[in-house]
Amino acid sequence: MTGEKNRIITIANQKGGVGKTTTAINLATALAAIGEKVLIIDLDPQGNASTGLGIQRRDRKLSSYDLMIGSHNIADIVQNTVVPNLSIIPSTMDLLGLEMEISRDSDRVFRLRKALASPEALAYSYVLVDCPPSFNLLTMNAMAAAHSVLVPLQCEFFALEGLSQLLETVDQVRRTVNPTLDIQGIVLTMFDSRNNLAQQVVNDVRTHLGEKVYHTLIPRNVRVSEAPSYGKPAILYDLKCAGSQAYLQLASEVIQRERLRKAA
Repeated sequence: MTGEKNRIITIANQKGGVGKTTTAINLATALAAIGEKVLIIDLDPQGNASTGLGIQRRDRKLSSYDLMIGSHNIADIVQNTVVPNLSIIPSTMDLLGLEMEISRDSDRVFRLRKALASPEALAYSYVLVDCPPSFNLLTMNAMAAAHSVLVPLQCEFFALEGLSQLLETVDQVRRTVNPTLDIQGIVLTMFDSRNNLAQQVVNDVRTHLGEKVYHTLIPRNVRVSEAPSYGKPAILYDLKCAGSQAYLQLASEVIQRERLRKAA
């Protein structure tokens, strides 16, 4: 594990379309806005976090693929974003072939952990890792490297079913490669207050998982959906919209949990 000078939080859910990348981008932006130095590592071959932060594909000469195969370090690859204090290791489609390339290597699960043990990584107070929507070697690397996992969960009927699978995965990683991994929290996304089912999901998740669930609800919000097409986080695109305000609240909850953890 890397030292306590930074906090590495993996943002994961094996289900797609739950607001995972949106959460990564906007949480990182909110943390940066209050003065934290933040790094996003885009580990999803689709590269949506990179696009959403304005990094054009033609400008991704080096990527998280190069970090994972060990040919380059963070300092070589990192790019500034449109957000002050927020940097990114962008992603490319090269990641699709990574699993096959390193599958026989004894350290295949620890590539990211090794990269994040560098002095360059310790310069950031928060490192957020955006995972692909599946449980594969990339997600395993992210969980092996992380101090904690943040789980975005869509307010829909099958939410709890998918969540139980993810929690089993975290337990498996804890048992095998990262005994100190914990759940930073579960953030409920795409909440529609007009939908009775959404409110039922919120109640069910809170009943089952209690304090692990953040108080902040991320609403369905058109402005949040529009922002990536402009290469900006929602917080930069429209600070006053309900979605941006919710992500600012979430950032304060994340920091509060970190303070309580340190004080414990």
